[in-house]
Amino acid sequence: MSNTRHVPVMLQRCLDLLAPALEAAGDREAVVVDCTLGLGGHSEALLSRFPAVRLIALDRDPEALRLSAERLAPFGDRAVLVHAVYDELPEVLDRLGVPEVQGVLFDLGVSSMQLDEADRGFAYAQDAPLDMRMDQTTGVSAAEVLNTYAPGELVRILRMYGEEKQAKRIVSAIVREREREPFTTSARLVQLIRDALPQAAKRTGGNPAKRTFQALRIEVNGELSVLERAVPAAVGALAVGGRIAVLSYHSLEDRLVKQVLAAGAATTAPPGLPVVPEEYQPRLKLLTRGAELPTEEEVAENRRAAPARLRGAERIRKDVR
Repeated sequence: MSNTRHVPVMLQRCLDLLAPALEAAGDREAVVVDCTLGLGGHSEALLSRFPAVRLIALDRDPEALRLSAERLAPFGDRAVLVHAVYDELPEVLDRLGVPEVQGVLFDLGVSSMQLDEADRGFAYAQDAPLDMRMDQTTGVSAAEVLNTYAPGELVRILRMYGEEKQAKRIVSAIVREREREPFTTSARLVQLIRDALPQAAKRTGGNPAKRTFQALRIEVNGELSVLERAVPAAVGALAVGGRIAVLSYHSLEDRLVKQVLAAGAATTAPPGLPVVPEEYQPRLKLLTRGAELPTEEEVAENRRAAPARLRGAERIRKDVR
């Protein structure tokens, strides 16, 4: 495996955000969870920078786990790698006997490996089987979605997950074409989208297939419904003083993360109380003003960092049962 192709996004900023929580553990062992292991770049950096920390890393992709196990082997039993989707975090921690953690990191979206391995079908720039499953051992592929979903459902997915204004036009073309011959590869879909769109729509926003591919990928992997469960679960797993850092890559993810963290940082007291009782006090303190963006230098070094948005929060009090 070549590590040169894999530059972790906003790495230094993620480490700095989590550092106070991971360094403050003192004598007791601090545990950090990397919910999206991928090729292990963030995990390796966490283990290197914080020598007293134990890492639990999750990924749904067996190939990512295999490659990262090689990369993290020098750290021995400080790194525990688990085949799981990140909304399964509470069950994973329960199984490992870890009641709370000091840090959680999410690096959402598609890993470099999944984009770079042509046969996974994530990238619209090369012809490949239309798969897009992050875990190829389970679930329906992108081809099955295209070939079997009702037209109305496809329009909903493209509009909701791809924010695609031309969804109806694209779906009409897909339905017409799939009756002629089912979809199997990405190049045919890319060409169909190019042909279906009016000229004006092709002039803006990069590859015209980008939004459709994003929508299919989110649908195939249930990404937003998983994230909706995962971020509150991660916040719930944090010890007081623990910190969470989340990297998002499109507005739907970022909005969801923002809502969860903002809700945790708000008081839930009815208006007008002279003193706010403990059970209504905020559970979180926001660590970023809005979402932080990568620097120009970072984007120049790693074009995949361009759409990244980073948000962080610190757990400041326990839930009152």
